[in-house]
Amino acid sequence: MRSRRAAACGRLFLFAAAALAAAAQVPAPNRLTDAERKAGWKLLFDGETMQGWAAVASDAWTVEDGCLKAVPRPVLREDLLTLGEFGDFELAFEWKVAPGANSGVKYLIQDSVLVDEKQLPEGMRLNFEQQVGWFLEHRTAKRELVKPGSGAQVYPVAFEYQVIDDKKHLDALYNASSRAGALYRMAAPAQAAAKPAGEFNEGRIVLRGLHVEHWLNGVKVVDIRLDDPQVRESVERRWKEGHPVRRLLTEIPKRRTPIALQHHNDAAWFRSLKIRELR
Repeated sequence: MRSRRAAACGRLFLFAAAALAAAAQVPAPNRLTDAERKAGWKLLFDGETMQGWAAVASDAWTVEDGCLKAVPRPVLREDLLTLGEFGDFELAFEWKVAPGANSGVKYLIQDSVLVDEKQLPEGMRLNFEQQVGWFLEHRTAKRELVKPGSGAQVYPVAFEYQVIDDKKHLDALYNASSRAGALYRMAAPAQAAAKPAGEFNEGRIVLRGLHVEHWLNGVKVVDIRLDDPQVRESVERRWKEGHPVRRLLTEIPKRRTPIALQHHNDAAWFRSLKIRELR
């Protein structure tokens, strides 16, 4: 009897030790393990401040419960950009969104421009893509003239890892290439892998040259080159001939740029943002 009890206790001890060892390998949010440090990973967010990120208005982004949070309905929508620039890299991050919300992570940012429909010439009526083109060519919109409720935003011309509520956001419901983990509007995820709104997901972007992988909760959902015909056709379908965005996203002249967290006017949270540059 004693030997059986001893064996059972031994198994429990080994199980508890294994569990503790496994837990020790999973870092707390916004922390790196020793193994990650040795592998060249660096934190982009310390969990408490916006150190390392470009300054934005406090009504657009804030730090909340160890996360960088996009605050809905600011006066000016503006993505949050890293101060550092990156070429080939592996980026890991955790994200969650409010029910029905939309956001993203942008990379290879080729340009950015303030887009404000209220600052178009009087009588001019343009759709969003046309507005982006007009302001890229004229650069006339000014921050100090942006008014609450105008819908103005700073628009980065970039590629995007889609962050979204697949179950409630209309874009995800009707467009496969707008679902969580997608290369937004260019390549649909290979399978659904997102957790419900309100739960944290693990995202990962691996960029080598023009080859990119998107991972979602351990599943590789996108594996494509950014000069693939499918990507080019998607770009050309949205951005018409002669549009400056078409040229930028097909030629991709900048190969080392900041990384951005998208502000899509919805509540979204990001944490455990870490990156390692690839050689």
